[in-house]
Parts: sequence; structure tokens; C-alpha cells
Amino acid sequence: MASLKSLGKDTMIYGVSSIVGRFLNYLLVPLYTVKMSAASGGYGVISRMYAYTALLFVLLTFGMETSFFRFANKDKENAARIFSTATMMVTIVAGIFVAVVLLFLQPIANALQYPDHPEYVWTMALTVALDVFQSIPFAYLRFKKRPIKFASFKILFIAMNITLNLIYYVGLNRSDVAAAFYINLFCTTSITFLFYKEIAVLRAGFSFDVMKKLLSYGWPLLILGVAGILNQCFDKMVFPDLYTKADSAEQLSVYSACSKVAMIMAMITQAFRYAYEPFVFGSAEEKNSKEGYAKAMKYFLIFTLLAFLMVVGYIDILRLIIGRDYWSGLRVVPIVMAAEIMMGVYFNLSFWYKLIDKTIWGAVFSCVGCGVLILFNIIFVPRFGYMACAWGGVAGYGTAMVFSYIVGQKKNRIDYPLRDIGFYVGFTLVFYVAMTITNDQLPVWAALIVNTLIIVMFAMLIVKRDFPLEKLPVIGKKLKKK
Repeated sequence: MASLKSLGKDTMIYGVSSIVGRFLNYLLVPLYTVKMSAASGGYGVISRMYAYTALLFVLLTFGMETSFFRFANKDKENAARIFSTATMMVTIVAGIFVAVVLLFLQPIANALQYPDHPEYVWTMALTVALDVFQSIPFAYLRFKKRPIKFASFKILFIAMNITLNLIYYVGLNRSDVAAAFYINLFCTTSITFLFYKEIAVLRAGFSFDVMKKLLSYGWPLLILGVAGILNQCFDKMVFPDLYTKADSAEQLSVYSACSKVAMIMAMITQAFRYAYEPFVFGSAEEKNSKEGYAKAMKYFLIFTLLAFLMVVGYIDILRLIIGRDYWSGLRVVPIVMAAEIMMGVYFNLSFWYKLIDKTIWGAVFSCVGCGVLILFNIIFVPRFGYMACAWGGVAGYGTAMVFSYIVGQKKNRIDYPLRDIGFYVGFTLVFYVAMTITNDQLPVWAALIVNTLIIVMFAMLIVKRDFPLEKLPVIGKKLKKK
């Protein structure tokens, strides 16, 4: 079967574009939170518009990324025609979307409570349309096993974005919100031109038969995707409507900024996903494939739990990412990270229905989870503010995760190492409590020392149980010589 070693290698390369790229992108968080005070609500505007953009991206791609992977791997000889058809489909839909937005620009700006800033709307509409167009070419790079080119494009975009933001907000000492959207649009447009080789593949033409297959497979994924993105972004989109107190804009800004600190989990999950989809679909017919999926789940959890402890342990350093007047919201960080881990587990579990072409189950699980999250927010946000938003994510992802596991074990059983997973989760909880007490009771320097020792203990536990040094390349050889 496609080896776990190959999966790890590709995950590492994709992780460069995801983890390193997002880390660099974090430079924008202190930049925006320093230039836009929490009281001004400016950062909340940016977060809210990007939340809508994420939802629109899912709607306008309507499951074509995963659909392309599925059918390109089943019929590799016609992969170019499948790519061409999928790309043309999303491009047509994105074009219609832009036309509608421009036609009803002012009413949309009014509905979003930004009547004096229609530029927020049209810039983000054009940006998301270009992102939609790029989605299938990026998927094509993953299909062709071109992770380095994929990562290069992603990092180039982020480098351009950061540079232009620094020039504008620091060099020119400006602070208006709209510039962030203009810069994003410029960078996205620039990257689009780099896909000229992939665009040439469009000469393979359009196939109505392929279109029917893609739509049939993809429409449940659309529902799944919408529900999934609502799980991530619903709170930011509707917070001003649910939490109607005078400090609503400030609270949204604080929550949005502190959630960024927890996004290390999203980085790891995204990097794993980029490599895992080709790995799963490519090895679906091979012997012992289920054993590989079970091990992948275990290793995913091990390293996300380690990342969880590292963020909690060094929160006094990581808080410097955001402006000081945003620090009051840092208590949401562990909760948001827990929700992201559940989302990652759910993603790992999701492949049982994708491999048997029963994607409708994904739509069901995601809708149930999304319903729980929406209901949780509607009931508790008016009273508890952004803390309810954080716990709503745990409730939504947790529900989808549990339902997917229960049904999946009946439909396409995989023997996940539950005992090992429970072992690591249990130790993580114990260490988390110890770190929380340490952060509250000790000076910063002392807390950092104690937390570092705890993290080292957890790492040693991982090495002893699952990554013995004598089995590692290079290190293992040296140990044997001794």
C-alpha cells in the first residue's frame, strides 16, 4: 500500500506551506491588533468578512476538489478531461456569483451593516472568485504529486501579502480596514497567473458525462462543506446579531484575535489533509489499507495533543502575537484547540463513506453537528458572549465526530487503537490541568520552566511507546554502533 513514510514526507512538505506559511501570516495579527484597537472593532470586521469568504468558497467549489480526486484516481487516463471539466464548472459558477454581487452591491453592504463601505464586499467577492478558480489547479498539483510547487505558490502568496501589509500599515503608518482587502485581492490575482501550465490542460475540453458524475458525487460534499465551514465561522458571522450589547464589535475583535493563537491545530489538520486525501484514495484497493488508516489516526492525535500542550505551556509567549488589549480573551485558546482536534478526528473518520461513495453520510453528520453548534450559539451567546462561541465549536465537532465513528464502525469497520488513543488523551488532560495551575500560580519565567519539563515528559512518553529511538533513521544506526 502507499506507505505511511510517503504520507509523512508529503505531510511535511505541505506543512511547510501550511504551518510555516500561517506562522508568517501571524505577523498580520499583531500588525492589525496594534493598528486597530480592540475598541475600534476593526479586526472584528476583517475576521467577519473572511468568515463569509470561507463560506462562499465552499459554496462556489461545491465539493469539486474531492470529487476531482475521486474520479481522477479511478480513471487516471482521463484525469486531464476530469480536471478540465471540474475547473470550467467552478469558474462559471464563480463568474455568475461576481456578477450578482456587483449588481446588488449596496443592498448587500447594507445587510452586512457596512453601508458606507461597499468596497469590503466587492473586493472580497473578487478575491473568493479567484480562490475558487485556483482550487482545482491546486488539487491537480496534489494529484500529480507536486507538493513543492504547491507549497511554493502558497508561501509566495503569504510573503507578498505580509510585505504589502507591512509597507502600508507600518511604512505608511495607516490604519484603515479596506487596505487589507485590497492587498489580498492583488496577491490572489498575482498567484492566479502562475497556473499557466495547469490552465493549458483545459484544452482537454468539457465533458457532460464527467460533469454528471462529479455533481452526483459532490453535492453531498457541498452540504458537508457548508456545515463544516459554519462550524468554523458561524459564530463570527452572526456574533453582532446575537450579542447586541454596546461592546459587541470589541468582543468580536477580541475573540477573533485570540482564536488565531489556537490556529496551530488548524495548520496541522490542513497539512495532514492535503497529504491524506491522495494517500487514502490512492491506496483504497490495496491490502491492509485499513491498518494504515488506523495508524494514521493514532499518529495524528499524538502530534496534535503534543501541539496542544505546547501552546498551553507557552501561552505567555504566544500571547505576544496579539495586542495587549486583546489578552482578556486568551482563555478561549484551549477550548478552540480542543474543537480543532475534534474536527481533525472527524476528518480522519470521514473517509469510510467517501471510499464507498456514500458521501450523503458526511452531509448528515455535518448537518447534525452544525445544528448543535448553531443552537448552542443562539441560546448562549446573548448571555455569555464569545465564551459560548468557543464551547459551541466543541459541541458541534464533538457531535459530528461521535456520530461518524458509531455509524462508520457499522458500515465500514476500522479497528482504531482506542486504548492507545485513550492513554494519550488521559495524560494530555492531566498535563493540561498541571499547566493551567502553573500558569495561574507561578511567575512567567517559572511557569515556562515547569511547562517545558512537562512537555519533555510527554515527548519522552511518545518516544518510549511509539517512536523508540533505535528504530529511527540515523539516530537508530548511531545507537546500534554504541
